[in-house]
Amino acid sequence: MEVDVLIVGAGPAGLSTACQLAQLAQVNEQELSICVVEKGSEVGAHILSGAVMDPRAMNELFPDWKERGAPLQTEVSEDRVLYVTGENSSHKVPLLFAPGFKNHGNYVISLGNVCRWLAEQAEGMGVEIYPGFAAAEILFNDDGSVKGVATGDMGVGADGQPKDSYMLGMELHAKYTVFAEGCRGHLGKQLIERFQLDAGKDPQHYGIGFKEIWEIAPEKHQPGLVIHTTGWPAAKNTASGSYMYHAEDNQVALGYVVPLSYDNPHLSPFDEFQQWKHQAQIKQFLEGGKRLSYGARALIKGGPQSRPTMHFPGGLLVGDDAGTLNFARIKGSHTAMKSGMLAAQCLFDALQKGDQAERDLASYAELFDNSWLSDELNKWRNFGPLLHKFGGFLGAALAFVDQGIFQGKLPVTLSDPKPDHAALKPAADMPKIDYPKPDNVISFDKLSSVFLSNTNHEEDQPCHLTLKDSTIPIQQNLPKYDEPAQRYCPAGVYEVVESESGEPSFQINAQNCVHCKTCDIKDPAQNIVWVVPEGGGGPNYPNM
Repeated sequence: MEVDVLIVGAGPAGLSTACQLAQLAQVNEQELSICVVEKGSEVGAHILSGAVMDPRAMNELFPDWKERGAPLQTEVSEDRVLYVTGENSSHKVPLLFAPGFKNHGNYVISLGNVCRWLAEQAEGMGVEIYPGFAAAEILFNDDGSVKGVATGDMGVGADGQPKDSYMLGMELHAKYTVFAEGCRGHLGKQLIERFQLDAGKDPQHYGIGFKEIWEIAPEKHQPGLVIHTTGWPAAKNTASGSYMYHAEDNQVALGYVVPLSYDNPHLSPFDEFQQWKHQAQIKQFLEGGKRLSYGARALIKGGPQSRPTMHFPGGLLVGDDAGTLNFARIKGSHTAMKSGMLAAQCLFDALQKGDQAERDLASYAELFDNSWLSDELNKWRNFGPLLHKFGGFLGAALAFVDQGIFQGKLPVTLSDPKPDHAALKPAADMPKIDYPKPDNVISFDKLSSVFLSNTNHEEDQPCHLTLKDSTIPIQQNLPKYDEPAQRYCPAGVYEVVESESGEPSFQINAQNCVHCKTCDIKDPAQNIVWVVPEGGGGPNYPNM
């Protein structure tokens, strides 16, 4: 299949690229073929975000979004920032000291539903969107430039042999290909390595983010209330943070983010999240309520110091495939959208030039650097390194000095050179953490949580969680780090089980995988490589 522009991923970055490009084509009376492929069973199925949305990019892309019925319905009515010192104790932080958490004019949203709406707008302008098709392989031209992608074969058994349902994957060729896979995109990762897009950059940094949606008692619901917390129960030297957002229909979204730079291999991000829900200021809203859904996703937070070059011969990286999230504000939707809109302008200009166009879209860098997006991300560039170096309390205080006094214009850019996977210390040197058992009222176990994510994979297919060396988990990671995959995975995918002979073995329950990519990031040996399963597999988030 031949198209002008191919977009991999139907998240906010990919769909904004498609919408802006289609708008430019309409205004200039040009015909362009634009195709979006999405590995989820439907648009939004794999989308998970907090989310409070800054509407700045939406205002630019669709100034009449309210009239079009965009699902931005609950405007933020109140901000609360808490420093939590224990299960029953917390202190309110004045917004003066937390400038990144001022949300006046922003909206509590479901990013999945916003993406479904963006897909409707794109299709209304002639964009073709194919959910359930996982881009499995990058295709290259003879000159080394990107030619497009191939989608994965369907109906292949776990033994690698075709089943009766076998269907060959499809090659999609394009003049330009945009990779918008989100955080730790498996093809974006390959492109960064092939074209050395991260040369001269800090290593990328990540967090693991959890989210649950609850329906709470109407008398406790405060539409537009936004609560952020830091502190307890975060492990020592770990600047974790959390949130509760009151949406519409008596629902609240709540979640917890653990930086993947943590050093204690005994830490379980999932259990920290479940424990946090028992904090008095949070629990008061949840008591008498009902948990509706659960999910988890890695988030990318290295900032401009870690963001790779976003252009390469034949295409672009946009959104969190490159790392455009503003971690200090915990907002990435508007930044992802803007990166896609800038990509659309760059692509349209190149397509106008025809055969004379540059194959390496270097002009994208200039568009990006001259945009408000670059200004915003550069302003907050030191926030992550300060937290990593000085922790949640002192680091946040220094970040206030940077932002509140110097307005993000300190003449120094801090570096954070240690990759997250190298941060773990030997298990024998670190304190064990005794997490309380879930009460199945406020807190829950992993498997009952995964059930609420509607995760499903065809069981008879090759495992998409591949190991470079199958001996490393037991021979290396287990004795040194007590095999941390058992704890950092939010879905119970990895287990160390005792074989019939009494020897430990490493078990991978790939059908549980919620596609968060944490294992691909945090494994200390960088031995786990996440690849796409059959299209349509994974979580099916309804309103995340």
